[in-house]
Amino acid sequence: MQEEKNEHTTTEDEKIIEMFFDRSEEAVDVLARKYGGLCFHIALNILGDQQDAEECVNDSYLGVWDSIPPQRPKKLGAFVAGVARCLALKRFERNRAEKRKSNYGLCLDELAEILSDSGLVEERLDAELLEENINLFLSKCDSLNRMLFVRRYWYADSYEQLSEKCNMKESAIRTRLSRTRKKLKEFLAERGIIV
Repeated sequence: MQEEKNEHTTTEDEKIIEMFFDRSEEAVDVLARKYGGLCFHIALNILGDQQDAEECVNDSYLGVWDSIPPQRPKKLGAFVAGVARCLALKRFERNRAEKRKSNYGLCLDELAEILSDSGLVEERLDAELLEENINLFLSKCDSLNRMLFVRRYWYADSYEQLSEKCNMKESAIRTRLSRTRKKLKEFLAERGIIV
């Protein structure tokens, strides 16, 4: 059943991509109906402001329009979510300069204990190497810890959202994520990514 759903999604996504290649303005409407909710979820979690999130989602549609063609993403949903996330992060930095606070700021503060004050040598650190090692670490985590980590630090879900999604107490989620961050720090140190 899941395989049929994935095939349907892939076929539908290929049609949407073709609409972008044909420069059909309807492509943006179809994209918005299919992935607008996901993009809004990510942008709102990062920015913490509904109006900023809506603007970011609209900007992400323009970003996709400008990117396809020439790009032909293999996974349209991930591509669109990545564009929305990137734009939300840029706006977050601009807002942060204006001293706004959001849930994503709290997520960054949590990860800072791993990456800042750890002797990280910027010249030596390759972002792809870091990404590869974080992915390797997550592949060794159990599915619940992996899902919590990704939902918290990629989608910027709040502890309240995670609690509802997983039917767990927020304190249990905080403890799990704290332990996961500690293990990640040890994992990265063992590999010489941080010192």
